[in-house]
Amino acid sequence: MRFDVITLFPELFEPFLQTGVTRRAYETGKIDLKLWQLRDFAQGNYRRVDDRPFGGGPGMVMQAEPLWQCLQAIRADRASHANQATAPQTPAQTAPVVLFSPIGQRLDHAQVQHWADASSSTGAILVCGRYEGIDQRFIDTCVNAQISLGDFVLSGGEIPAIALLDAVARLQPGVLHDQDSHIQDSFNPALGGLLDCPHYTRPEVWREQPVPAVLLGGNHAEIAQWRQTQSLQITRRHRPDLLPSASKQHNTPEQGQQQPKPCKTKPYTPQP
Repeated sequence: MRFDVITLFPELFEPFLQTGVTRRAYETGKIDLKLWQLRDFAQGNYRRVDDRPFGGGPGMVMQAEPLWQCLQAIRADRASHANQATAPQTPAQTAPVVLFSPIGQRLDHAQVQHWADASSSTGAILVCGRYEGIDQRFIDTCVNAQISLGDFVLSGGEIPAIALLDAVARLQPGVLHDQDSHIQDSFNPALGGLLDCPHYTRPEVWREQPVPAVLLGGNHAEIAQWRQTQSLQITRRHRPDLLPSASKQHNTPEQGQQQPKPCKTKPYTPQP
C-alpha cells in the first residue's frame, strides 16, 4: 500500500524510516511512503505557503493553492504508477485525503486496522498542517477524513502522521519478529478490546518483588486465565470506558471467585 505525505518538514520522517523494527515495512516495500515538500508547489522567490488570516487574528494560515497543486501532482503520480502496474489496482483517485486536525475522529485500533488492511486500503494522502491551520476551502474541497490524536494541540501534523504510519507498519506481515505479537496488544479484538496484562522477565525476584507464581508453573491454561483476568482488572481500573464492548467477548469473573492479585500501578503525576 502507498502513503503520500504533504509536509513542510520531510526531514522529520527520515529517522523514523531508518530505525526501529517498523523500518522493515519500508525497506521491503510493504508500505510505499512518498514525502512531498509543499514549498516545491508554491510560487515566488520565497516559496511562500502561508498568509495572514482574513478577519485578523494571530498566526498565519496555510494557503489552499500550494496544497491543491501538490495534491494534483500526487494524483498524477499515483495514476502513472497504477497504469504501469501489471496487477489491477483501485483507481488512484480513490485514495483518501486525510488531515490531522483537533476536530478529527480520535485515532484508535479500529482505524489503524482499517488503514493497515492492504486488501481494502489504497493507503492515503496525509496532509500535515502547520501554523493556525489550513484554508477551509481546501478542506471542504479535498479532505475526505480528519484524524486527531487527542484533545491537545501540536505544532504540526507530522507527529500524528508518524504515529499513524508506525501503527500501520507494525501490523504488516513480517514486520514484527513474532507474527502474532500484535494480536496480544492492548485494544486488539483478540483481547476483546481490553488493555494488555502485566509482563515480567528475569530475574524472578527483583528488589524483593517476585514474579507471580502462576507464570512460573508452566500451566498454560492457568497462565491464559491469569492474563485474561489481569487484563480485565486493569481495564476496569484505568479504562472503564472500554468495558461495554469488551464484555461481549470476555466473561467477567463471578462475584466471590478467587482472583489473582492485580498489578498495582501508581498513577502518573506531572512534575512541576
